[in-house]
Amino acid sequence: MISAILNIFWIPIGGFLSFLIFISAINKSIGVRKAYVNLLLRIFEYGRVSIETASKENQQYSVNNCKTDDKQGVQLVDDADSKEVITNGATLITRDAVLLPQPQEPLPEKPVSSKKDEINFDFEKCLDYVKSGVEAIIEDDVTSRFEAEELKSWNMLTRTNRHHEFISWKITLIWMVGFFIRYVFLMPLRVLVCFVGVVWLTICTAAVGYLKDGPCKRKLVNQVLGICFGVLSSAISAVITYHNEENRPSSGICVANHTSPIDVLVLMCDSTYSLIGQRHGGFLGVLQRALARASPHIWFERGEAKDRHLVAERLKQHVSDPNNPPILIFPEGTCINNTSVMQFKKGSFEVGGVIYPVAIKYDPRFGDAFWNSAKYSMMQYLYMMMTSWAIVCDVWYLPPMYRQDGESAIDFANRVKSVIAKQGGLIDLVWDGQLKRMKPKKEWKEIQQVEFANRLKSDST
Repeated sequence: MISAILNIFWIPIGGFLSFLIFISAINKSIGVRKAYVNLLLRIFEYGRVSIETASKENQQYSVNNCKTDDKQGVQLVDDADSKEVITNGATLITRDAVLLPQPQEPLPEKPVSSKKDEINFDFEKCLDYVKSGVEAIIEDDVTSRFEAEELKSWNMLTRTNRHHEFISWKITLIWMVGFFIRYVFLMPLRVLVCFVGVVWLTICTAAVGYLKDGPCKRKLVNQVLGICFGVLSSAISAVITYHNEENRPSSGICVANHTSPIDVLVLMCDSTYSLIGQRHGGFLGVLQRALARASPHIWFERGEAKDRHLVAERLKQHVSDPNNPPILIFPEGTCINNTSVMQFKKGSFEVGGVIYPVAIKYDPRFGDAFWNSAKYSMMQYLYMMMTSWAIVCDVWYLPPMYRQDGESAIDFANRVKSVIAKQGGLIDLVWDGQLKRMKPKKEWKEIQQVEFANRLKSDST
């Protein structure tokens, strides 16, 4: 009896997994995920309209109460939920660059004073610096890039503190049905698909790794990795749109902005890349060892990764071999929350040769792809991904870029960064992403001190 029930249960599951692998093998899509995403967009729009309507009714109710009972002293405040407010992406306050050098206009000549050593102090000149400090305390340009991106409207997920699910019985019903679908139906299925995908990747790469190096092996590796990562993308219901595929890299160095470990999966679904990075344990370690069996990758121990000369030398060796696949690098060195691009490390731009920029932008309405490694472990992050609606993103392959004559590696890195930011609709920031883990460098403090001193000197003349 039990065996019969298990057979009934596993037959459809096995058929589904076999069909999934087959679809990934032929690199085709039957359009189910896109139809699912379009349905979600309609539901989100209905929720947005319902929330705005309820907010307007609450405002009108408050107005009526204020008119009928003046003694209560009701003060109307704009409901933040009724407006499309974006934080952690666009700045909430307008800043004045008071600490940057400003062109100074010639001041009118002052009459000569008869008093010696007279000191004129104007308190108003300090207010700009006080304002700048308060703005940095409220919302600085760095800390907000390592927090979850705020949405324009509610996406029916439970990860909110506004309790929109209780606005009306219709919204409550939709939220309950969505909760059931994500946690009871989608999450167990996604966990199963992820497990099968990792096992399939490990087996296939181990088998391919025994083949002799050559064109046949490289072609087979491309097909195997495409199938495996196609199956893994199903575990998060990924809907990926690739643009300008004629610029897809075939060799050299490929650099991209970094939001999540899923960035690798997103790009590997379309092409094969070599990876460079620090060795990891746990789930990431399993994937690293599996990939290393089939294709050349550069993995460093924690101490070796800090040796810039060793990293640069191994990178040059990899790029010098035209048979190697393009090496994928995230020059930011850490994950940023899908709203901006921060400082690119210059190491990969000193090697020479061609750079292939890639811009990746996730749609936060369906799920927050950003991994805050300081707050969540890898397993917690995977749990959040598998209980999201989907992972929807766009990938732009940009034209190859070359280092110009006389251009420093830092200037080249900034030029590539600005191109990626512009294409992805991201904010281009000069700050180092490592400020997430360490204090500002002494050089940054000294620059601000010099600018502050120069400003005071110019004001006193």
